[in-house]
Amino acid sequence: MEVPLLKPRRTIEGCSAVLLPFKAPGQPDVEAWAGLLERTWAGGLTPAVNMDTGYVNLLSRAERSDLLVRAGQLARRRRFIAGAFIEGQTGDPGGLYSTEAVAIQEAGGVPILFPCSAVKQLSELALVEVFRSVAKECPEFLGFELGEMFVPFGRIWSLATFEALLDIPQLKGAKHSSLSRELEWQRLAVRDRRRPDFKLYTGNDLAIDLVRWGSDYLLGLSAFHVEAFAARDRLWAKGDAGFHELNDWLQYLGMLAFRAPVPAYKHSCAQFLFHRGLIATPEPHPQNPRRPASDLALLEPIAQKLDALVAAAQP
Repeated sequence: MEVPLLKPRRTIEGCSAVLLPFKAPGQPDVEAWAGLLERTWAGGLTPAVNMDTGYVNLLSRAERSDLLVRAGQLARRRRFIAGAFIEGQTGDPGGLYSTEAVAIQEAGGVPILFPCSAVKQLSELALVEVFRSVAKECPEFLGFELGEMFVPFGRIWSLATFEALLDIPQLKGAKHSSLSRELEWQRLAVRDRRRPDFKLYTGNDLAIDLVRWGSDYLLGLSAFHVEAFAARDRLWAKGDAGFHELNDWLQYLGMLAFRAPVPAYKHSCAQFLFHRGLIATPEPHPQNPRRPASDLALLEPIAQKLDALVAAAQP
């Protein structure tokens, strides 16, 4: 396909997954997590909890529920997104998602339907019906396309399925994590033609400049440095050329952190936040793939450069 036209000087909606730090193997540092949540709001981004960056697929149902309740208490009417995760549960996916989504709504959050094995096996028509079931219970929720490089039960929808989902008014947007520019450009073209108010949140941590074509974002990479992403977004809205240098350094960080095996980016995030003095240890979830300790020497100069660019971008 032809490269679409850029959309300069637009206001970007930034959403950021929040890392769940660990004090030691198997011991979540919920207080540090709460601090990262507050930092995300303070930076001007919308936090997302119980997502891939928060190890949603490695937590127990009780742990996810506890984090949701805590997020709701911290929010004080501020917007946040939370994953509706049903992997491993038995029953009708539409009903299971609806139950989780209602709980998220009651906690004050916006539900996003995290992919699962049961839905991965459904036909396109049946998948759309799952979303229609949730729409009967939720006035506002989000969809989520996730590639198998992140989790084995991920699924990327066909373009026809994406277009069919646009007909559900309660579905306000969707996160797209295929790591493919072309697939995302295709969705933007359909969105712009069919339903311009629909939010397409890029989850492409290897192409974070997709915001230049009209995507908003819900990223794991933004969890590394919410202030840098917020500053970058302001520069784009102003038409300031500084956007490009800041974006380049953030993308350099993304290329390093999201190299194979991709799920190890969460350890990279812990290393980066530990270096910045925001969490107590660089430990990931004990079941998550790890990065070598030598990565810290690569992450440190990136952090220093981003801090300098953010300071220079202040009004």
